[in-house]
Amino acid sequence: MAITSKPTNAHLRTNVSIGQWPAENFPQPCLDIVHETGNPERWAWLEVSDTVCLVVLSNSLLAAHPGMCLTEPCITVASAVMGALDHSVDPCHDFYNFACGGWVRNNPLPEGKSRWGPFSNLWERNMAVMKHLLENTTVKGLSKAEEKAQRYYKACMNETKIEELGAQPLQELINQTGGWALTGSWDKNNFQEVLRTVSANYRCSPFFTVFVSTDSKSSNSNIIQVDQSGLGLPSRDYYLNKTANAKYLNAYLDFLVELGVLLGGSEETSRSLMQEIVDFETTLANITVPQEERRDEELIYHKIQTLAPAVDWMPYLTDVFAPVPLNDSEPVVVYAKDYLQKVSDLIASTNKSILNNYMIMKVLRKMVSILDQKFQDAEQRFFEVMYGTKKSCIPRWKLCVSDTDSALGFALGALFVKATFDEDSKAIAEDMVSEIKWAFEDSLKYVGWMDQETKKAAKEKADAIYNMVGYPKFIMDPKELDKVFNDVGESQFLVFTTLISDFCAQLLLYPMSCIHRWSMTPPTVNAYYNPTKNEMVLPAGILQAPFYSRSWPKALNFGGIGVVMGHELTHAFDDQGREYDKDGNLRSWWKNSSVEAFKKQTQCMVEQYSNYSINKEPLNGKHTLGENIADNGGLKAAYKAYMNWIAKNGEEATLPALGMTNHQLFFVGFAQVWCSVRTPESSHEGVITDPHSPSRFRVIGTISNSHEFSEHFGCKADSPMNPKHKCELW
Repeated sequence: MAITSKPTNAHLRTNVSIGQWPAENFPQPCLDIVHETGNPERWAWLEVSDTVCLVVLSNSLLAAHPGMCLTEPCITVASAVMGALDHSVDPCHDFYNFACGGWVRNNPLPEGKSRWGPFSNLWERNMAVMKHLLENTTVKGLSKAEEKAQRYYKACMNETKIEELGAQPLQELINQTGGWALTGSWDKNNFQEVLRTVSANYRCSPFFTVFVSTDSKSSNSNIIQVDQSGLGLPSRDYYLNKTANAKYLNAYLDFLVELGVLLGGSEETSRSLMQEIVDFETTLANITVPQEERRDEELIYHKIQTLAPAVDWMPYLTDVFAPVPLNDSEPVVVYAKDYLQKVSDLIASTNKSILNNYMIMKVLRKMVSILDQKFQDAEQRFFEVMYGTKKSCIPRWKLCVSDTDSALGFALGALFVKATFDEDSKAIAEDMVSEIKWAFEDSLKYVGWMDQETKKAAKEKADAIYNMVGYPKFIMDPKELDKVFNDVGESQFLVFTTLISDFCAQLLLYPMSCIHRWSMTPPTVNAYYNPTKNEMVLPAGILQAPFYSRSWPKALNFGGIGVVMGHELTHAFDDQGREYDKDGNLRSWWKNSSVEAFKKQTQCMVEQYSNYSINKEPLNGKHTLGENIADNGGLKAAYKAYMNWIAKNGEEATLPALGMTNHQLFFVGFAQVWCSVRTPESSHEGVITDPHSPSRFRVIGTISNSHEFSEHFGCKADSPMNPKHKCELW
């Protein structure tokens, strides 16, 4: 028997307690319930929240109530779900606040954070695990790569040495690059040399970005690719809408000025020089193409051999991709053809001192976080304005764990996987992916707007998706792992940038050795789909609570990690992924009639999400279209897969105290993954730059298109979460 009751006094604590005591030791509200039900001799009891008391008879209850899960994991997760809910909200009116209202109330934004949610909370837990692994140097039998990760972390933690060096490492880099106008006049004619140095040695991307990746139209080969580069601020919008973004532009300028002063410039000289840089970046912003206009990759792909004339391309590419031998006939794919011509014209017409100052500033920005405290304090003051973060003293170890993960993530990942990842979880996750894939493919039969021939090809593509779960196999082989990190020196100031440069060269020389290459490290709390390889990747870092637990009801696992799996799979069929065939080649494989029908169907989502706003700022439904398609398709596929699991295995036991069916729990589990708090500044930045919708709309936008949601929550037609007109695609 499970009994829920409103307590008559405030004896209940807000934390979870699970245990077994004589009845006389119960808090009074629980004792009242025990008396009402016959006052048995011994009970197990649980405080679910400050408003609900759950009492269970420990020994006989499971046998008496087989339809309820009363294991410790079930009781614990029931408590977590209950604590996140807000029962005062009608789920059919605002499902996000119903599912997350309690969580938001109980999770004020942590100091120093601009946003917080289950993703960031899990990453913090993973970082704590990694800290322990990196600091535990007494473990025997580690590979050389794993030991290297520990030494790298230890060097990062040597604050005494870092403070002693101060700005010296950066000043030496600047001097080696040719200096700049901060501390003296500038009339050097060395643009080409400086561009090569900052691009090849420090992996900065002034003016444009150059990299090696899979050729979208020949997925078995890699090719040099050129695209427009990022700006100092997160988006071109910050520069172009100066009135709305004045405080951010002013904070950015003040930050750059402070960096200039820390490097020996006077306040006056630094302000003059940095203002020129901001003005130059504003010009760059004007010629940068907005992301929402770059979503059709067929239109922006250009394979050419003649690039913009302002750059000496052969010496440049030779330096960037050394030691790979290149020649004048080397093919290059350009994704920003018009931009590249405009930036070439801009380089030709701009004062050479400004160009040099801009390039050195890019190096400066990249190195700030690894310099002494004065530089980090300056960056923190900028972040306080940019993202609304409250000033805090972030422990050094967190920076060093993240830095080690970036530099030697697969060596650190080997330590992480051995310490935390259960091989059973890998097998279970792979089975779930198969279930999700079946559900997606089965739904294709009922897609009314797509012709049969294209449906057949779509099923073949879904069948061909390669699943990468947990970690790449090579990290469990010490010899293979050591081979990858063999060339990383012990005393390199820029270990990571050197490694990346070498790796780019390897991609050109040995394209086939990089098939199914992981772009995320194993501890990462995320997942992705790669269209040029038709593969989906689910790192070990995300295969944990609150996304997945082997001891939880399947409803929560399908609503959590199952929706993540469905999301990544659906990316193969979003407005960009659909352009790639089952082999990862960018080509037209749909019939024209289905292409036109697809565009008509997706316009519904563009309009739906563009009608949402956060802090009175409308969302950009075109920019977020791909992620919205994936969210909607992922939820639908995961729910169908869960229904199929029930058909095979029967209904599972429900969780106690919640008063929910498992079908309702599926949707609540999905929503609670997206519970979040965020500063207004961070929300503004997200609306401008993030291809994902804000968390609230990832929930209500998706469930308001779900017939199954409204059915299980009994939402009346035309209620806010059950609009008559729904956007349907997959």
